[in-house]
Amino acid sequence: MKKLINQPEAFVDEMLEGLLLAHGCSLRSVRSDNRALIRADSPRAGKVGIVTGGGSGHLPVFLGYVGEGLADGVAVGGVFQSPGAEQILSATQGVNGGAGVLYLFGNYQGDVLNFEMAGELAEMEDIPTRTVLVSDDVASAPPEEWQKRRGVAGLFFAYKIAGAKAESMASLEEVEAVAKKVVANTRSMGVALTPCTVPEVGRPSFSIGDDEMEIGMGIHGEPGISRTKLRPADEVAAEITQRIVSDLPFKGGDEVAVLVNGLGSTCLEELYIMFRRVAKELEDRDISIYRTYVGEYATSLEMAGCSVTLLKLDGELKELLDAPAHSPFFEQIGR
Repeated sequence: MKKLINQPEAFVDEMLEGLLLAHGCSLRSVRSDNRALIRADSPRAGKVGIVTGGGSGHLPVFLGYVGEGLADGVAVGGVFQSPGAEQILSATQGVNGGAGVLYLFGNYQGDVLNFEMAGELAEMEDIPTRTVLVSDDVASAPPEEWQKRRGVAGLFFAYKIAGAKAESMASLEEVEAVAKKVVANTRSMGVALTPCTVPEVGRPSFSIGDDEMEIGMGIHGEPGISRTKLRPADEVAAEITQRIVSDLPFKGGDEVAVLVNGLGSTCLEELYIMFRRVAKELEDRDISIYRTYVGEYATSLEMAGCSVTLLKLDGELKELLDAPAHSPFFEQIGR
């Protein structure tokens, strides 16, 4: 293990300390252990709060999307570990402006259980909550079992669009509905080239040959759908795009937002090479690109590889996608 850290067990706490020192004008902690962070201007009276959360190791997900036009609070777990119910409750209390709180996070069992427990505790304090699970990873379950799918980089689109809806002072029911609409229209798939190393474990999370790649691998090293020898970027991008497009299915005349996301150790040059082929695959199918995002939006420590996400758009989703947003890790000033 070769990392710029001190004691492995202090990895998350020291990361949070540094993050708050760097971005204290945008974020503030509501717990002595810093495991629940909220927007500096929270709570806002009458505004639906959006709380997310999950394990560390995925920056900018989850805490990187706490900001204007995005999420309002986050509960922070250990590396690849769910936050506890008390941490989620602290974030819920911190963002509660009287209009209720939407829980918006990826579909992982530990997170589901702890958010459910936190929601029960919040209801006891007369804070109404709703939950939307992001489940965009087409490699993790077949279409007819989409509820079992993992949430990966498609979380970004859920934050962006539900956050814009909440910023407009919409009701809890309206914010929940648009978040569900995003999930229903978002599909992702990734490819991993190398493993990552959890600091407290000290060894790679899985093994893969120097000349191998795995299509569909999850962001914690969950098995994918095929392991092959390294292939050219055009072949990989074409296969991933084909699998995503056929899953919804997307069709000619659709407008989409495209996210090509680096997993932690893939340079931007490679991501743009991937996007080049994704764009060609979509053009060949008469699917037009409305907005493009290329960069690191949901990582897995230092894993090499990338994912591709497509969001099918309509008028409502385009308007919300175009809305301004700002956090320490993301800024959009509008279209």
